[in-house]
Amino acid sequence: MTGRTYLDAGGRAPVHPVAREAFLAALDEGWADPRRVHDEGRRARLLLESAREALAEALGARTPEVHLTPSHTASLHAAVAAVVRARRRTGTRVVLPAVERAALLAAAREAGDDVVVGVDRAGRVDLDAWRDAVGPATALAVLQHANAEVGTRQPVAAAHAHAAAAGVPLLVDAGASVGHDDVGDAWDVLAADPADWGGLPGVGVLAVRQRVRARPVGPEDEDPWAPGGVSVPAAVAAAASLRAVLAERAEAAASGTEDPRRALVARIRERVAATVPDVEVVGDPDDRLPHVVTFSCLYVDGEALLGALDRHGFAVGSGSACTSATLEPSHVLAAMGVLTHGNVRIALPRGVTAEQVDAFLAVLPGVVAQVRGAVGAGGL
Repeated sequence: MTGRTYLDAGGRAPVHPVAREAFLAALDEGWADPRRVHDEGRRARLLLESAREALAEALGARTPEVHLTPSHTASLHAAVAAVVRARRRTGTRVVLPAVERAALLAAAREAGDDVVVGVDRAGRVDLDAWRDAVGPATALAVLQHANAEVGTRQPVAAAHAHAAAAGVPLLVDAGASVGHDDVGDAWDVLAADPADWGGLPGVGVLAVRQRVRARPVGPEDEDPWAPGGVSVPAAVAAAASLRAVLAERAEAAASGTEDPRRALVARIRERVAATVPDVEVVGDPDDRLPHVVTFSCLYVDGEALLGALDRHGFAVGSGSACTSATLEPSHVLAAMGVLTHGNVRIALPRGVTAEQVDAFLAVLPGVVAQVRGAVGAGGL
């Protein structure tokens, strides 16, 4: 749609041109069932294995350690269930911060005895409390690389060192980070989301170190992590696009160029705080993902605000579950102890321009005032 600006790339980024090309090419060569032994099946299998090899290289893992799943959520569910099942003799405790994805919090409750640890106002885990909770009866420790909602990075290296000393594997949710930020190797299980870096939805990536005991849950299948298999073209597109975005980042780093989205996020944080009354910009202002920023507006209904911005041509997200069915605030913002009203989450896609961001910032104060006025909150 012309005249529109997409600022909601978290978990559903615009498809990278390389992903599109790879997907279309794989449709011609990889449409067959890779489990079959005929020539068409073997070609599909070769494409699938090549994709796993490329993903493993990008993540710093071995090819046998990388598994493909139907989605990022499926990866998180499967990882928690498989590790807890394999380590049940050790214990069933799953330790994780209160700001993890709802999918992980639910998986932890389902698989074992979840221990939820608090965070500070930036969304960073209370590392001392987290360390105290990771003990002998712990089956799995969970810590996101960075928060998908507010962008704050977590102390993953320190958390991994303590978990390793306690003999507990660490699951790192890097769904918001891979392709955008350096994830490092401080993990035992890692989940990544191709749709977040410009791949196509319909496939998830889960890496499980060979030293980690894991028993996938469910009936026996040739691929226990993805019963029935995954889309070969989507897997090929995921690998090709990740290789492309990492190459782009490496080229920029070699030339000393910072991700331009980092400066744009800094501009959004500064301008929103200066031009919108009764607003709170949340998350760490510096130690954060380069492309994510969230702010909340007092006296504003989140759903109404997103709808008004959409009518002005700006697609943004929200951490709040602002649906007519729930009207529940974001559990992430609530755990941080920050304002949850009128929440706007922005995840800048690659290629977004300063002009597009400035146009959004020019419209925002008037839209917020309009929404407040509609409920009689103007001028409060």
